[in-house]
Amino acid sequence: MKPGILHIVDSFEQGGTERQAIQLVRLLNESGDYLVHLACLQRRGLLLAEAEALGFGEISEYPLTSFYDRNFVLQLGRLVRFLKQNDIRILHSHDFYTNIFGMTAATLARVPGRIASKRETHGFRSPMQLRAERVAYSLANGVVVNAAAVGQDLIVAGVKAEKIQTIHNSVSTERVSTEIERDAALPILGLSMHGGRRFVTIVANLQHEVKDHPTFLRAAARVHAACPEVTFLIAGEGRLQESLRQLAAQLGLGDAVVFLGRCERVAALLSVSEVCVLSSKAEGFSNAILEYMAAACPVVVTDVGGAREAVVEGETGHIVPAGDHEAMAGRILELLGNPKRGQLMGQRGRELAEAKFSPKTQLDRTLALYDRVLAKAPQTSGSAVVSLRSEGA
Repeated sequence: MKPGILHIVDSFEQGGTERQAIQLVRLLNESGDYLVHLACLQRRGLLLAEAEALGFGEISEYPLTSFYDRNFVLQLGRLVRFLKQNDIRILHSHDFYTNIFGMTAATLARVPGRIASKRETHGFRSPMQLRAERVAYSLANGVVVNAAAVGQDLIVAGVKAEKIQTIHNSVSTERVSTEIERDAALPILGLSMHGGRRFVTIVANLQHEVKDHPTFLRAAARVHAACPEVTFLIAGEGRLQESLRQLAAQLGLGDAVVFLGRCERVAALLSVSEVCVLSSKAEGFSNAILEYMAAACPVVVTDVGGAREAVVEGETGHIVPAGDHEAMAGRILELLGNPKRGQLMGQRGRELAEAKFSPKTQLDRTLALYDRVLAKAPQTSGSAVVSLRSEGA
């Protein structure tokens, strides 16, 4: 009988973590090495239909309201029973809340393979949350990070280096490939009135300030002054949209900036983009960078997280200091001023994405990690669980 494995995610919202988790679950199921199960804390989100289409049957939901109430104990008990009844050999959690919930339950159920994940550097969690997450890492016998830079942060925080395994995000070129011509793509994206213009694009949620759209907009203002024919496309949604609209107006960008909101047609968007940008102040390993590269777009990205693990400076794009809108604008203008060089850099980026960040590479490294963890993992007593209440998560 195949060993059972459970992957648990927070929700199925259209985020990088969720998309990477669903892709990995699909790859593992297709490999046939494990009997794969999928669970969540919130059974909602645009990716839920895609997850259900994988054919696992009902996706178990463990709704949490707090780490400190009676419901947490009830949901923990439910998950422990599931793990025991289905003889789960590996539990793999993918984010902050599932790390804490999943590692606690897996330890209580004496699951031999307990894999947590870290997909971000600084800027996302409070000190109390970080302390609580370190408790979860102490219960894990493997921690997947999506960039070596993330792993180094964990080592500095006290996580044992031997637990940490770097497995980069992957990207399928099919997701960002399209046969649609530019003239057909523009109306799909609502950009018909901009048909004769050039596009510089950023894909990032407008929910978290760490994405630092203000730096992008300040760079856009400098680029616009030199190249008024350029339109700047912002794909993403969130609570910061109105303040960013106000900043764009203050910078005199007017209709040179288009807020696209949630973009379902990423392939079409990237097909009309001449330069793609990441302006974040902190990242783990950006899915947006990989999608830009896989779509053969030259990139200008900030020097955060695993950016240097993906982008080869001067060959597939440019890396600039975080928060430096002048450097960002200068590199964007360089690429706009030499379209042929930009196209060559984009093609090199696509080749690198296919060679280094393919789904097959991600799957192979994950299976190797599971083999190592199961080969040396001792049975762990539930008494090893450390109380999270004192950490104030």
